[in-house]
Amino acid sequence: MADHNRYILVLYYSHQGATRRLAQQVARGVEQAGVEARLRTVPKVSSVCESTETDIPDEGDVYASYDDLRGCSGLLLGSPTRFGNMAAPMKYFFDGSAALWANGALIGKPAGVFTSSASLHGGQESTLLTMMLPLLHHGMVVAGLPYSEAELTQTTSGGTPYGASHVAGQNGRDVDDNELALATALGKRIAELSLKLQA
Repeated sequence: MADHNRYILVLYYSHQGATRRLAQQVARGVEQAGVEARLRTVPKVSSVCESTETDIPDEGDVYASYDDLRGCSGLLLGSPTRFGNMAAPMKYFFDGSAALWANGALIGKPAGVFTSSASLHGGQESTLLTMMLPLLHHGMVVAGLPYSEAELTQTTSGGTPYGASHVAGQNGRDVDDNELALATALGKRIAELSLKLQA
């Protein structure tokens, strides 16, 4: 049963749906540890200044607010790879979090990252590592996946010690069993760390 006095924010951006699928699995891992998972996404950004998104997306999870970030007990951050870095919508969201940084709102909270790419060597590890940078600036306790997770040595697609990942391929391959297991393990690990750190 989930502890509703605390929640892990599973914050993601997904363009084709693969990162959203990972986010859902990460959330399952959080809830297996007895903590509520709060799934949130961020809107697209546009190079056309007049282009805006509605306040509530037509489908999927609702957009994150900085209050969601402020109140979380931990964070799992997901984005597809974009030239070895997180996607612009997620970067834009974090670029607006300076007030939380100034107030130290995220200091000491655990965090983990996850990603998806179209190709095996499409920048997954650099994306995961660069996603950690704003979290470190916020003073979060960043954790990856230990090699005690057997799937790390069995996977031939996604999955790294830096965080969960998925290789979608050019045809949008579904998340495989190893990738699902690692996403679950990451969610569970961050939830368990949040319980220990707040004990």
